[in-house]
Amino acid sequence: MTIMPQTANGSLMLATLAGGCYWCTDAVFRRVKGVQNVQSGFTGGHVPNPNYHEVMSGRTGHIESVQISFDPRQISYPKILEVFFATHDPTSFDRQGYDTGPMYRSVVFWHNREQLETANDMIDKLNGSGLYGGKIVTELREASDFNPVSDDQQDFYGKNTQASYCQIIIDPKLRKLWKDFANLAQESN
Repeated sequence: MTIMPQTANGSLMLATLAGGCYWCTDAVFRRVKGVQNVQSGFTGGHVPNPNYHEVMSGRTGHIESVQISFDPRQISYPKILEVFFATHDPTSFDRQGYDTGPMYRSVVFWHNREQLETANDMIDKLNGSGLYGGKIVTELREASDFNPVSDDQQDFYGKNTQASYCQIIIDPKLRKLWKDFANLAQESN
């Protein structure tokens, strides 16, 4: 279920992002100051309440993603996007590292016009900067129903830091977070 972002009186806002495997994006944003909650799941598809195997078949249209509840008094939506773009490859279509297929594409699911405009502006700036050495292929799509995954898949990195996937794929993303966003990074919340 999608929760619309709140804007009144500094209450929490919501960002929904897909940057490849949700374990990676989840691990990064659990360590960002101002983020109150991160939930891994699937969004963007046409089958109600899909399970993992249905999504991995590629026939549901769902994408591995995270929903991030954040306090805009502590971190802005543009900063959320900066961290997002810096901690995955936004120039790679339907692939992040070893994970391939349409369920691993890069997407910003926007919840309101302001988020759409902010994401559009950021992509334009990144493309103009040449920072990534290629065109940003991140899609901008309106947020739709979000389907959380099972509890054992939530905070996978926090529960499995010694797993080889975590050490090979996620640890470098966290090192990048702590190096490039030291003022925003914290230990897991």
